[in-house]
Amino acid sequence: MTAPDRTHTADGTLRAWQDRTLPVADRVEALLAEMTLEEKIGQLGSRWIGNDMQAQEEIEPENALNVAPMQDVFAASGTVPIEEAARNGLGHLTRVFGSAPVTPAEGAAEVVRLQREVVKHSRLGIPALVHEECLTGFTTYGATVYPAAIAWGATFDPELVERMAAAIGRDMRAVGAHQGLSPVLDVVRDYRWGRVEETMGEDPYLVAMLGSAYVRGLESAGIIATLKHFAGYSASRAARNHGPVPMGRRELMDMILPTFETAIAEGGARSVMNSYSDVDGVPAAADPWLLTEVLRDEWGFTGTVVSDYWAIAFLAKMHQVAADHEEAGVLALTAGIDVELPDTLGYGRHLAERVRRGELPEELVDRAARRLLTQKVQLGLLDPDWTPEGSVAGADAVDLDSPANRALARELAERSIVLLDAGDALPLLGEGRQGPRRVAVVGPCADDPRTFMGCYAFPNHVLPRYPKLGLGLEAPSLLDALRAELPDAEIVHERGCDWREEDRSGFAAALAAARESDLCVAVVGDLAGLFGQGTSGEGCDAEDLRLPGVQEDLLVELAATGTPVVVVVVSGRPYALGRVSEGAAALVQAFMPGEEGGAAIAGVLSGRVQPSGKLPVQIPRTPGGQPGTYLQPPLGSDSHGISNIDPTPLFPFGYGASYTTFEIGDLEIDGEEVPTDGEFTVSVRVRNTGERAGEEVVQLYLHDVLAQVTRPMRQLAGFARVRLAPGESARATFTVHADRTAFTGRDLRRIVEPGDIDVYVGTSASDLPCRGRVRLTGPLRHVGHERRLVTPVDVRPAESPDQGGTDAAQS
Repeated sequence: MTAPDRTHTADGTLRAWQDRTLPVADRVEALLAEMTLEEKIGQLGSRWIGNDMQAQEEIEPENALNVAPMQDVFAASGTVPIEEAARNGLGHLTRVFGSAPVTPAEGAAEVVRLQREVVKHSRLGIPALVHEECLTGFTTYGATVYPAAIAWGATFDPELVERMAAAIGRDMRAVGAHQGLSPVLDVVRDYRWGRVEETMGEDPYLVAMLGSAYVRGLESAGIIATLKHFAGYSASRAARNHGPVPMGRRELMDMILPTFETAIAEGGARSVMNSYSDVDGVPAAADPWLLTEVLRDEWGFTGTVVSDYWAIAFLAKMHQVAADHEEAGVLALTAGIDVELPDTLGYGRHLAERVRRGELPEELVDRAARRLLTQKVQLGLLDPDWTPEGSVAGADAVDLDSPANRALARELAERSIVLLDAGDALPLLGEGRQGPRRVAVVGPCADDPRTFMGCYAFPNHVLPRYPKLGLGLEAPSLLDALRAELPDAEIVHERGCDWREEDRSGFAAALAAARESDLCVAVVGDLAGLFGQGTSGEGCDAEDLRLPGVQEDLLVELAATGTPVVVVVVSGRPYALGRVSEGAAALVQAFMPGEEGGAAIAGVLSGRVQPSGKLPVQIPRTPGGQPGTYLQPPLGSDSHGISNIDPTPLFPFGYGASYTTFEIGDLEIDGEEVPTDGEFTVSVRVRNTGERAGEEVVQLYLHDVLAQVTRPMRQLAGFARVRLAPGESARATFTVHADRTAFTGRDLRRIVEPGDIDVYVGTSASDLPCRGRVRLTGPLRHVGHERRLVTPVDVRPAESPDQGGTDAAQS
């Protein structure tokens, strides 16, 4: 078959759908008019070349692990040749760079080869869109591994997250990718869930602000950002991956959906991926209320909805709401999924037969094809001068782990480290401190940089199948970093135990090393993996929040040696540290800080780096009593003497200590009575009262005193990072629209209700020295997607930096 003339019609005129002078919508309609039914359906499918990883000779059988749920079950679909898959056109090419270790040049060559096949074997020669994962950076061999998303949450720094996403997007675009399957906007509801590491925390506003920033960064580089998992995935029963979600619609609308809504309205996201889960018995992939009524009709979303991998097939195989793949495809298309990933099962040729039999409206096919083709026009794939070779023109020159990338990864890592308790041990160096002469570094996370990386980082995601290739990049362990950070100290190392095994045979050597040292740094936590291969990550859920294996027992015995023990937790979820904290000389939490994590943690321990990270999730005191986050109504916020289980965390949401001190006070509220469609300002003075420069995150919380449904005792409504020199003051002013108090009422309509609103400002959900009250007056208002979703904040130097106040207005 010869390649079609993609540029001109038979009479030599330019095809209308390739005419760049025409509006995008006109080009798309011209193309749809020229397509057969089968060609439109072809755009709704995808192809994952090399899905059957076990067939590759270089992979030993014991290393042939899945990178997607039930990948082995659906591997048979990978036997369809690309020329057959593309006969009527093809919507997406799946993970050309992310399925096996390839260099940028090798991956680009494969993109060119596959695009040539797609263009050659389809009548109209429409190229495919190439998508890749990018949860901790571009998921490909040798690319920068940034901190995991839970660490982005700990930065409370949208601008920094946006810069990171832009760098990720530029690398992806340079090698021919068009769409990134990120960010994850799931709000943590149960810390035991394995994918907590992929989230940005337990608060909808924090996740919304950071997620929108990520979207803006990725989209600024020309990469389509994909919001996932829409919606409810993070609230599964017992925190089991893919588990059913026992959540009412009100909780879904107030706690889960706002992050997605904000990332669309404020970030400009152009794609959404459905959740695997069912909410109250309805799988997201077959839910027209979620995918069409809310997403399209209420929010005005015009981009594409792509299925999570095999989510359409799961409607039949897992949820059992469809008889087979074909019926599942009809359900999903009707609900509003436009493109099936990663291979075509439910969106096959049977859809054309159903249309012709009158069983499926052709308008549903047109609707989905129109959305995808719009993006192909926007990406330039339908321009007359597009070529497969031109789409990867930057691949030969790109450095996927450039010095600039690494510097950005280091900045993120440093800002994400949370100092829980400096005790008397930290910082190790500085004024009046000589530093330890002999340091024992122990624990399973001490000498393995993989512990710094999430489950979607390439070294943990794909390279376990290729153990001879190592990490594919430079990533010093914390042991390496401490040796560089403390050159005058003798540093000895003993592993002590494994991440999750019950073997205590290494305890004796670790305890002896601690006894013979001035200081012990114990590094414990997680190793991310997939589907039970790790202690954190997709399919790696936890029964409780005790540190995995015998790590807690090791810490308790180390504390009993009498040597000061600095505990560093490197993890993807918060673990219960109540028992550990009793014997620790200091506590540090590092949420999978990426390839530069070793130097970042070492810098915090030494004092070279001023810690400024804040907890995006609480640190529990005890390992049971889950689920529980800080967003609780009155009966969930404390025991009230009616339960013997105390939900009070060891460290609250938003908490993070520093090597300097700050005072927040002088609360001013402009407007004690505000109409339900008005706004008020809240300002405080923040002052650095210590001897070092540092950054504090000023946090604004609101509480609806009396509402028609139960409301959280306090909920984050705004935040700002404030950097101050010693003795310096600044004033942070939040502009709060009444819309920011909106919630879903009894009739499931979102309302702004008149009444009293408590206002709190401080440095965590529990440390709120500034307190006031505002009364909303006037009629109850119904609000929708047009409501204010963001609380602007302005930070300026205080007029009188030497007069920082500590008085707080009382409610």
